[in-house]
Amino acid sequence: MQDERVASNAPAAEQESGTGTTSEGRYDTLTTYRTPYLQRAWDCSELTLPALLPRNGHNSTTILPTPFQNIGARGLNHLSTKLWMSLFPPNVPFFKMLMDEMLINKMEQANGEEGAKNLKTEFDKAFSAIERMVMADIEATADRVPLFEALQHILVAGNVLLHFAKEGLRVFHLDQFVVRRDPAGHVLEIILKEEVDPVVLPEVIREKFKNSPKYGGKKTACLYTHIIRRTDKWEVVQEAVGEKIEKTRGTYELDKCPWLTLRFKRINGEDYGRGYVEDYMGDLMSLENLTAAIVQGSAAAAKVLFLVKPNSSTKVKVLAKTGNGGFASGNADDVTVLRLDKAQDFQTAKALRDDFITQLSYCFLMNTAIQRQAERVTAEEIRFMAQELEQALGGFYSIMSVELQLPYVKIKMDSLQRRGRLPKLPKGAVRPSIVTGIEALGRGNDRNKLVQFVQTVFTALTPPIAAKYLNPSEVIARLAISDGIDTKNLIFTEDQIAAADQQAQRMAMIQQLGPTAITAGGGMAKENIKGQFGQMKEQPQSTGGQ
Repeated sequence: MQDERVASNAPAAEQESGTGTTSEGRYDTLTTYRTPYLQRAWDCSELTLPALLPRNGHNSTTILPTPFQNIGARGLNHLSTKLWMSLFPPNVPFFKMLMDEMLINKMEQANGEEGAKNLKTEFDKAFSAIERMVMADIEATADRVPLFEALQHILVAGNVLLHFAKEGLRVFHLDQFVVRRDPAGHVLEIILKEEVDPVVLPEVIREKFKNSPKYGGKKTACLYTHIIRRTDKWEVVQEAVGEKIEKTRGTYELDKCPWLTLRFKRINGEDYGRGYVEDYMGDLMSLENLTAAIVQGSAAAAKVLFLVKPNSSTKVKVLAKTGNGGFASGNADDVTVLRLDKAQDFQTAKALRDDFITQLSYCFLMNTAIQRQAERVTAEEIRFMAQELEQALGGFYSIMSVELQLPYVKIKMDSLQRRGRLPKLPKGAVRPSIVTGIEALGRGNDRNKLVQFVQTVFTALTPPIAAKYLNPSEVIARLAISDGIDTKNLIFTEDQIAAADQQAQRMAMIQQLGPTAITAGGGMAKENIKGQFGQMKEQPQSTGGQ
């Protein structure tokens, strides 16, 4: 199987360029290697959100599986929302524009340090305007909804395909595309399969679709989008009914391809990733089986069933016909109630089920897991435990910053530039940088270390002594940076603080001595200064030798 795969992958470019192999045939070949990943994705979806990735052959009348437990669905919704808010915070840019350090050094050499500082301030203002324009376009195109769907598929299936089309962002599930990567993990080939109405196809291909014995009679046609990576560009072409649609041919720069294949966990040598839910399938399956056993056993235990001794004087028909509070002839010893006597077994199953719920709550970063059972639980304790759990997703943040956030920003900026809504930026001189995800975790660690250090200093040296050695303005500035807060016009500068102190001293003197004394004192001070200056002019200058 491996030799066949290498042979089929090696001449991919030649196959697409006209050796007779169609995109449909290539897609069917690559689906063989996608099957095990798709099977695991179906299993994970059935234990969390069955409607997220139904099995093949489903339609509007298909009855989807219903899990006995809801921790999978609750945990997945909670974790995907948390990741969504962390990667794409609302009304806050998740990236910033940075200038090349070499360019900054050249500016300092040409204009001096002060001039370079002023130029950098102007550039920062322009970069801030660019960031706002990109964020406004993101909000206007409502990309957050498909991005949330994509994050759910990444967690469950481990793979998802995004297409940045003119009409908006589209999400394609694992059962709709195949992908091929090189050993380093770079995408080499993507084939997307869509079901479309034949009306959207060119007339020649539409007629072939109607008259072909293979495709005739079907209500929808399969449209294949083939994306192949060349040395310095991407080539794209669409195909239907075995025919290339020439007007769909196009090329894209390597870093601006509108098709992005995302994955959660990267495995060396594998074309597809693994999902987050797959790591905890054992706990989810155990919880599902235990919950099903408890529910079904409880239903059996709740059933009320009377037993009457055979050949007894008590008649079943008489008891059944007698109403509530009525009288019937019979012997009470002849009638018993069927009991299950499984209460102890149910307690054991319930205790084990509760353990699985707690463990899965930790895995999905749910708040119910991080709050210990106690009378007094501080908010700082909950915040610290939540950050400890979130740090476990640092690897995911790193992957998403490289494979999703950064390409997403570049594609958005390229789209705005082509529409004339964003100015062209010099290539290599300015680049976007992601400031959420792993970067936010790093700032959070810096903040915790800084707060702990300040508290330790004040505790060890006492507040009066510690205040002599700590710079309050620098502490405030670093806390703001660690929280990602823009301190412009928020924190007073050293000059503003000095001016405010002088004004406060002057007002205090006016209150104590009165305005007349202040004026007189000021005049005397001026005369003293003039006298001292005159004495300095009359003194002969020193020769500097002895």
